[in-house]
Amino acid sequence: MKYKFFPHTADVMFEAYGKTLEQLFENAALATESTMVETDSIKSREHYEILQESDDLEDLLYNFLSELIFLKDTEGLLFNKFEITIHHKNKKYEIFAICYGEKINRDKHKLIDDAKAVTMHEFVLEQKENKTWFAKVIIDI
Repeated sequence: MKYKFFPHTADVMFEAYGKTLEQLFENAALATESTMVETDSIKSREHYEILQESDDLEDLLYNFLSELIFLKDTEGLLFNKFEITIHHKNKKYEIFAICYGEKINRDKHKLIDDAKAVTMHEFVLEQKENKTWFAKVIIDI
C-alpha cells in the first residue's frame, strides 16, 4: 500500500508508507497531489526539480510536501510521478526530486480540494521495527 486517507474534521489526513525512505517520500508526494487532483488525469509532460536540505527528516518531508503545494499555487503545476534521492551528509539531509506532471487545465484535470498547507499537527515520520517507513500528514484545505 502506498498511502491511505482517513476521515478528518476539516482537513485531509493520510498515512504514507515505503520500503525505503525515498519510496515513502514519493508516496507522501502522491498522496499530497491526490488531495488536490485525480492524478490519473495528469500527463507527465513536464518535469520540475526540487533540491532541499534540512537538519532532520521530519522537516525535510514537511518542506518537500509544502513545496508541492507552493508550486501548485505559484506555477500552476500538478504532478503524478516522482523520482527521489535522499542523502545524509555533513549532518544534513538532502533531497533531490524530479517531479513529473503538467500545468493545471481545469477542462482536463479532475480537481478535488485546494490544499492550503501541510500542518505540523500530528505530523509523524518514523522507521518501523521491520525497517519500513511511515508518515502521518494532515493537509489544511
